[in-house]
This record gives sequence, C-alpha cells and structure tokens, in this order.
Amino acid sequence: MLSTLDWSVVATYLVALVTLSVYLSGRQESAEDYFVANNSGGPISIALSVMATQCSTNSILGAPAFVAFVAGGGLVWLQYELALPLAMIFIAVFLMPIFHRQRLVSVYLYLGRRFDPQTQLLISGLFQLSRAAVAGITVYGVASMIAIVTGLSFAQSVLLFGLITIAYDVLGGIRAVIISDVIQMVILTGVLIYLAVLLISGAGGLEVMLEQLSLDRRAALSFQHHGLGDGHDFAFLPMLVGGFFLYVAYYGCDQSQVQRQLCARSQDDTQKVLIINGLLRFPLVLLYCLIGAGLAAYAGTHPDFIASLPLMNESPNYNMALPALFGRELPVGVIGLAVVALLAAAMSSLDSVINSLSATTLKDFVKPWMGERIGTPAQELFWGRVLTVCWGLFALITAFFVDDIASTVIVAVNKVGSLINGPILGVFLLGLLTRRATGQGARIGFVAGLVTNAYLWAAVPSVSWLWWNVIGLGVTMGTGLLVSRRSLSAVVMPDLIWSAPFYRSAGFSRNWIPAYGVLLLWTMVLFSLLMLFGTR
Repeated sequence: MLSTLDWSVVATYLVALVTLSVYLSGRQESAEDYFVANNSGGPISIALSVMATQCSTNSILGAPAFVAFVAGGGLVWLQYELALPLAMIFIAVFLMPIFHRQRLVSVYLYLGRRFDPQTQLLISGLFQLSRAAVAGITVYGVASMIAIVTGLSFAQSVLLFGLITIAYDVLGGIRAVIISDVIQMVILTGVLIYLAVLLISGAGGLEVMLEQLSLDRRAALSFQHHGLGDGHDFAFLPMLVGGFFLYVAYYGCDQSQVQRQLCARSQDDTQKVLIINGLLRFPLVLLYCLIGAGLAAYAGTHPDFIASLPLMNESPNYNMALPALFGRELPVGVIGLAVVALLAAAMSSLDSVINSLSATTLKDFVKPWMGERIGTPAQELFWGRVLTVCWGLFALITAFFVDDIASTVIVAVNKVGSLINGPILGVFLLGLLTRRATGQGARIGFVAGLVTNAYLWAAVPSVSWLWWNVIGLGVTMGTGLLVSRRSLSAVVMPDLIWSAPFYRSAGFSRNWIPAYGVLLLWTMVLFSLLMLFGTR
C-alpha cells in the first residue's frame, strides 16, 4: 500500500501531464499538426521520445527478470544491442531520406504510392492488429504492477493508468506525447540509476554483485552456438544478424517509431535523431540489465524474496520482481517516484501506440473511405481525436481479456515482433531498392514470408526466433521478385526508389559520414566492453 506522500507524488505527476495536454490542445489546427507536429520537432526531444517509446514497461520489468531468473538468461541480452547502431546507419541511409521527402503522416502511405492501395491497406491493417494487441498487453502488465504496489484492484489500476494516458494523448496530440516522453525518460532514467546504485551498494560493490551471478549468467557474449536448429535462441549470430533486421524493421517501418522521426524539421535533424539513439540506447539497456544482476544478488541474500512474488501458472511471476523490491527497500516518497517511473515507461509506449494507430486508421482507411466528408483540416483533426479515443478504449478493454504475461515478457514481445518484422521489412525493401517489384509480388511475397515464419514457430522450435527476421525477409523478397517477373513493371516515380543521386539530393551532408563512422566505432567499443563480462 502506498503512503499519503507516495500518492501525492503520483497524483502530482498525473495532474501535470493532463495540464500540459490542455495547454497544448489549443495549438492543434490540423491532422498534420496533431500527428507529426507540422514537422517542427527538435532532434534531441524526438530522440528521447523514440527511446522512451521503445523502453516500455515490458523492457523495464522483463529484462531484469531475464537477466536474474529466467532459464538460459543472463547478460547475453546485451549482445542484442550491438545490432542497434548498425541498424541506425541503414535506416539513416536507405529509409528515412525517402520517407522524409514524401512528408508522410502514415509510413504505409509510401506503399500505396510505390505499389497500390491494396498493399498499403494490407501492411497498415496488420500493423494495427499487432499493435492493438500489444497495447492491451501493455495495459494489462502495468495495471497488474500498479495493483501489486498500490493495493488498488486491477480494474481501478486500468482506469488510473489508461484514462490519464488517453486524456493527454487526445488533447495534446503528438506534441504532448513527445514532451511527456522527454519528461518520462528523465524520471525513468533517474529512478533506474537510483535502483542500480541501491542494489550495487547493497551487494557490496559492482564486482561482488556480478560475482554472485553464475558464469553463464555473467557472460555477455555467446559464441558456442548458431541458433539454426541447435535450440539456442540467444547465441551471438542470431542476436547480431537477426537483431539488425528486427531493429531496421521496428525503427524504420513501424508507424509508432517512424512517426516520431517524421516530426523532425529537416532530414538533417532526422539523421541526428537516429545517431543519438544509436549512441544512447546501450547505456539505458545496460542500466536495467545491471538492475537484473542486482535482483539476482538480492534474491540470493534474501531467501524469502522469491516466495513473496505473486504466482502465475503456479510459478513465481518474475516480471513482478522489480515492483516487489519497491515495497521492501525503498523509503516513503521514493516508492511513489518509482511508481511514477514505471507509469512513465508504460505511458510513453501506450501514448505512442494509440497515436500511431489513430494516424494510420485515419490516413489509410477512414479518409479514403469517407472522401470529401473529411475535407477540411478541422474535420481531420476531429476524426484523429475520435480515433485516438477509440483505440485507447480498445486497449483498456482488451487488457481485461489477457490471461497472463509470459514469464519472459521481453522475449515474448520480441518473439511476436519477429514473426512479422522480417516480412514487413521485405515489402518496404522491395519498394525502396527495386524497380521491378509490383504490388501483387509484394503482397504474395509478404504472405509467403509470414507463413514461413509461422511454420518455423509451430514446427521447428530449434531455430532461434531471431533468425525469423532474416528468413522472413529473404522469403518475402525472393518470392516477391519471382512473382513480379511475371507482371509488367509499373512506372515508378524516381523519388520513390533509393539511389545514390537521390540520397545526395535529399539533404545529404558530408557531416553524416563521420557520424556513421562514430556509430561503427561505438559498436566495436561495445563489443570490447561485452568481452569483459566473459563469453559462453
């Protein structure tokens, strides 16, 4: 149960968010303003918003659980992050110059322009189905956490968290989302640092804390396996190669991420957003992985800790280990701030999801269907807000039908993403990198890639799910090109296909090349750092 002081901290935070959104609501004049802030965002704020969107409650709860308690887990999760700077370079060079030049609100509008409306609606519809499901799971997870920490019922927790998020998203639009994400990122990082210091000092220092992990859990690199039929998901190659394509798909083709990047004032600012993310993401992931190591050490010296966790399927729900620590070790007032941090992680993801769902539904489905009935900026803005409410309420209702979250929630989320990310990226690359590909070829290729990944999931569990991102991509592009050979090539506008001349004309700055070099160097630095933790 929270004290009066803790509730005051939480209430102050929630009231501040709503007040901010009310202030910003008067500045919304069109759907473009509501969804992409009229391309007026600064690179630092957008970069922090992108990071906040990715750093969800699933990560904050799931990564420490994976490091500390899950079978086969440990610091090997960190090698996943070696792929991120490389993915940022690919997105910066091949994807964002075209997307930014097109001045998109929904990234799937590109597929409509490059191929046909059917391809656009297929991929946009799949995005909406998958993200809506994730939104419901997010609400379920954070509401369960709130209920444990505060003593509220599950329904009360859903209403507390969900309705506030919907309110500031509906009123303030993307500006409120970005500003709140920045605030939430600062709070979250501060609390994570405090928790890490608390656990490290409680264990007797960083070295002592890490020594309490088994050798397998302490190792951050795994070179012994390849994941192609040996049953090892978290080997180095699948996490590097599969992780690369997963991150390219997520940061480069997912509306919830691309929409933020499209808020930037210029292509140069978009490049800065990607570079900042490539540099700052690893320290954040390292932080909550160290918290996981601290939880393992804490559990080793407090035998009753695991027994205190709520049960899920007759086993301890390790996802709740971090919230359980709050009530045991944090002082009054700081508990409220810790709850705010977890709320921040959840809100920064949920607000992005429902805003992006609203954008794609309006631009890809509602406006084409209603035609002239949505003919003015004010009408578009009205329908954007209505759809935001609808998707927000859908997420809240869905939360009541989620039975449980897997004991490895962060793995579960990434596994579901890997099912579709490769095929979706394949469709975009067919459009961006080839002139021959047709809409029919892209759609058939997508279905082939999705079916292949589904088969691997159901029948070949020995293949690491990380490889699905590569396999699904390859099948989609290969099938798409083969089918397209039987069709007449469509006339494609030059600014819809990537080329070196287009890249140079899209705001290219020679300052970008050294920045790409910095990301490559950063990757090598990170690899050297992970070697210090040991190998499997």
